[in-house]
This record gives sequence, structure tokens and C-alpha cells, in this order.
Amino acid sequence: MIRSSFAMAGVALFAACLGTVARAQGPTATTDAGTLTQEQAGKLFNARPYSPYAQRNFPMRPLFGDTHLHTDLSMDAGATGTRLGPREAYRFAKGEGVISSTGQPARLSRPLDFLAVTDHSDGMGFFTDFLAGKPEILKNPQGRQWYDLVQAGKGGEAAFALISAFAQGTFPQEILYQPGNPAYRSTWQSIIDAAEEANDPGRFTAMIGYEWTALAKGDNLHRNVIFRDDGDKAAMVEPYTTYPPVGSNNPRDLWKWLQNYEDRTGGQVLAIAHNGNLSNGTMFPIVESFTGKEIDRDYAEQRAHWEVLYETTQMKGDGETHPLLSPNDEFANFERWDHGNLDLSEKKRPEMLEFEYTRSALKNGLKLEAKLGINPYKFGLVGSTDSHTALSTADDDNFWGKFALTEPSAGRATHTFAENPQTGIKIMSWEETASGYAGVWAQENTRASIFDAMKRRETYATTGPRMTVRFFGGYDFADADANTRSPAIAGYTKGVPMGGDLGHAPTGKTPAFLVAALKDPIGANLDRYQIVKGWLDAAGEVHEKVYDVAWSGDRKPDTGGKLPPVGNTVDVPNATWSNTIGAPELISVWKDPDFDPDQRAFYYGRVIEIPTPRWTAYDAKYYGLTLPPEVPMTTQERAYTSPIWYNPAG
Repeated sequence: MIRSSFAMAGVALFAACLGTVARAQGPTATTDAGTLTQEQAGKLFNARPYSPYAQRNFPMRPLFGDTHLHTDLSMDAGATGTRLGPREAYRFAKGEGVISSTGQPARLSRPLDFLAVTDHSDGMGFFTDFLAGKPEILKNPQGRQWYDLVQAGKGGEAAFALISAFAQGTFPQEILYQPGNPAYRSTWQSIIDAAEEANDPGRFTAMIGYEWTALAKGDNLHRNVIFRDDGDKAAMVEPYTTYPPVGSNNPRDLWKWLQNYEDRTGGQVLAIAHNGNLSNGTMFPIVESFTGKEIDRDYAEQRAHWEVLYETTQMKGDGETHPLLSPNDEFANFERWDHGNLDLSEKKRPEMLEFEYTRSALKNGLKLEAKLGINPYKFGLVGSTDSHTALSTADDDNFWGKFALTEPSAGRATHTFAENPQTGIKIMSWEETASGYAGVWAQENTRASIFDAMKRRETYATTGPRMTVRFFGGYDFADADANTRSPAIAGYTKGVPMGGDLGHAPTGKTPAFLVAALKDPIGANLDRYQIVKGWLDAAGEVHEKVYDVAWSGDRKPDTGGKLPPVGNTVDVPNATWSNTIGAPELISVWKDPDFDPDQRAFYYGRVIEIPTPRWTAYDAKYYGLTLPPEVPMTTQERAYTSPIWYNPAG
């Protein structure tokens, strides 16, 4: 009854308002001005719903998933012993228990929200026939040699030989399955069918994709191609490959294929590059390796359009930055793979590093934008696993290796992961990283919504923990905006989220950033929230600086501005730690103290956890091992947000 009276009063007030407007237009307007006051009108038209969660039209929680996973359909995965396919991969990602390729029960701590199976484009269907001993493969001398290695239990040797032959352009053409081959086509269709079966809108998203596996003389230029569309459109094409005449190693040709796909189907697609650290200076060029010429406006436009994301952390090393590039960054030396290129055929040289890592690419993007008018390296960030086991795992305490050969066993940490005898470069299995996952701020758990969030770069990378991370930039944030349980309301109202742009600063205004992070519910506390800034000065030189903007405890920066370490509670022999240090959440508003309104800049967030045991410590505890002293036993997991860019001309 009370509700009815309140409702009727509201109707009467609204009617009075309408009546006032109507009478104002008629001849009696001067005799009846109505009874609606300015205060009443404000209450009527500006009232916010009682529920702070009603009528929200922005993402409420991040979705966690993997955009880079291989199954037994990839040649290198199959050769090293993987026997699980796309259907098992999706079951595992949904939280079901499966039996791994080495016969061990495996299960995630929590289901993922989405997954893209991205088997290699080149050679789709080859390994199935190869393993079956198809005569047309075995009659090839090279094919027979690889087959004999696998049968003799030397899958790792066979896999490296396969990769090397592919990387150096010596893979026998007569046994390289390409688009048009019936086995190739049926394999692609089986990948699509598995995704269609697993897709459950609102609960779990199975995205359709593949990996374009470009290797120019062993230099990694791989991209994962992700479709927004369902299987009916994806099945209208076959993946783009890298071997001529039907394929190419040049990214420009991949971008043409992506455009042709959209023109032909009316669908949408994007490409995510990864592992610039294995490209030997070719992933983020200023001078193209294919032409020897400086990149032009067309290159910048095409790359900015198609490659809106970059996979910055995964099993083959972290890709944010490098100690030689960021000598003043105490967290730069993290899970480094800087030995050489992908097939280890060429050693790494220091001058290559600038064109391999996320932060230096973002800086060079500012420089190129000033010159070309387009920033080719304006990308958001995600993490993914690049697991070749069909098991999308990124947890150190549940580490399933990234190849079947490095699934749990007593000796896996001290095995040789890869070695090139010609160059003497060797990578040990303990160097495998548990990373990573993609955090996506999508409004719904559907292909379309996740893809759209990726396109607008509202994403972040995590090395494994499922932290909730917010990052907003604007000119009107106040300290009070950090004193709320719903910082996103102020974030979306007053600014732009991660992946967005800030236009020219109003007179007297300085960019302010609203940052917030919540720990993984079953993970470690947080050490600090940092903002990484890069900028282009008036002389055309790029710079960077890392700011601590929120941290746990009562620590105080020293006179040089450096924040003391958070401490360390890791008990290595027992592979455990305690959350007696750090904080479960961090939130703050920070204004750039060094802002120059005439300088292009970018900002991104980096959230650091307290130290925890690395997967090697869990192995040592479980198997009773004493590992070599060079093996790291602890880690500080982290997350990286997509940047927010400031453009003085914007």
C-alpha cells in the first residue's frame, strides 16, 4: 500500500510536469505556471536508482581466459607426445578433470571463462597422418627419419628437428599439408566443430582461432588469429599459412588475408602477436626486415588496425621489458628468455632488444606516430599460456608443463628444453614459465562481447593469478573517488578505461589515474600498484619512468623515491607462504607530477604480488629434490594493464 501511494505520487508529479509544459504552449499559460519546482524537477529527472548496481552499462567483472593453446593437432605438440585434442582442451578449460597425455589426472583450480584453441596453421592434419604412419609420408626420407625418432621415444628431438626445418625453409614440400589438402580442410573443420560444441554463451566461450606461425630464418613473428564469428563464417575460409606459394612469412600478407576474410564473410577477426623476445629484433621494427626500408604509413595503419593486442607474457618468457632496456626498473629482470631466436639458430645481441619488448615498442610507437601520423604499436595487453599439452594452466602450484615432455615428473626441471648444437644455445626446462592468462572486461561471456572488449583494448595480462585490476585515466578524478567500493562508477563517468585515449589536457589540468586491484581470492596478497609512463620529448627522444602509486603496509619511499621491498614469507622447503604481509586490495588516485601537456605519452598499470613459491619449488617439495642453485624457487606474480595514451593533438 505504501509502495502504491509512493508510485501514484510519482505519477502525479510527472503528470504535473507534463501539464505545465502543455499549458505553457496554450492561451492560458500566463494564468497557470504549474506547481513543479526546480527542486522537484531535480529529484525527478536526476534521481539515481537506490541500487548502485541497477542500470549499469559497463563491465562488472573481468573474464579470464587463454587465447593461445595447442593440442595434438599442432605438429610440434604431437611430436612431443601430446595426445589430447580440442574437445579435451575445452573440457579441461571448463573445469572438468581429464587424463593428461602422460596418464596423470589433471584439473584446474577453477574453470576459465573462455578459451581459443590456436593450433598451427601450417601442417594442419599432418601429425595425425604422420603418427598413423601414412605411406605417402614415410616414403619421404625426412618424414621417415622423424617418424623413427618418435617411435624410438625421441619425440623432443623430432619436434626440434621439425621446428628447425620449418624455420629454415627446408621442410619437405611434398609432405607439408597446406590449404586445399583434404586432410587440412577436415582438420580445420574439426577445430571449428569442437569450438561450436563447447561454446555455451553466458557460461563459457569457445572462440575459434589458429596460429599463423611465421618464421623468417628462425625469427619468431607468430600471430594468433581470433574470430568474432561462429563456425558458419569461419568455415568459409581455411587458415592463412606461411609457406609459398599459398602463404607468406610477411605480416603485411597476413593483414591482407584478414581483410579478405572480412570482405568475403562480413565477419570480424584480429591478430595477436607474441614472443617478440624470440624474434631477434624483428617483432616491432622501425626498419622492416623484409624490405630493409623504414616502415611507412600503410604499415602503421594496417598494424594498428589488425593488431590491437599483444601477448606480453607466456611460457616462453615474459615480454614486458628487459633489464638492459629498463636499468632503473627493479622488477625488469623477470622470467627472461633472451638466448636467441625461436630455433636458437642465432644468438641474441643487445641491439636487438629494443625491437622485441612491450615497453620499448610502446615508446617507439610514440616516435613513429609523430613522424607518420599513426602509431603502429598502439596495442593492449593480454597474457596466454602457449601450452602445447591441450591443458590451459598458468598456476605455479598446478604446473603441467607446456609440452607433454615437461608434464609432472621428478626430472623435468633439469631436462634440456631445447638445444641447437650448431650455435651451442641451450634452454633448460626450469626456464619454462607458468604464465599466463588474459583478463578481459567484457559485459557478457559471449564471443561478440569478448571480441569487442579486445578490440577496444579493455584487457590486461596476468602471469597466472586472477587478480581484478582496474585502470582509469581522466582529468577530474579526486581522492574521494578511491574511497568507494565501486571505483568503476567514477572511472567510467569521469574518464576512460585501460586501452583508451586522453585528448589534449584542458588548461591547468593534469592527467589523473584511478587505480584499483583486488587479490586473487585464493592467491597471494598484493605488494604494490605501479604506473609505468613513457613519453616523447621535444627533441624526439623517448623516456620511461616507473611510479609506485599504491602499496601495502606503512612503508615509506627513501630519499631517492624507492619503495622498500614488501618482505618475503616463502618457506621454500615446504613450498608455501603466508599472507601476513601485503594487502588484499589497493586503490588510489594518482596525478602525474611530471606532466608536460605538449608531450605524447602512454601510461599502464603494473600490479605486483608478494613473493610466492615458483613451480620449481612445488616440484622440489613433491618429488623430494635438491635443484641446482641457478634454478629460481620463488617468484613475484604480476599483472599488466593495457595502456592509456595521451596525445596533445587529440
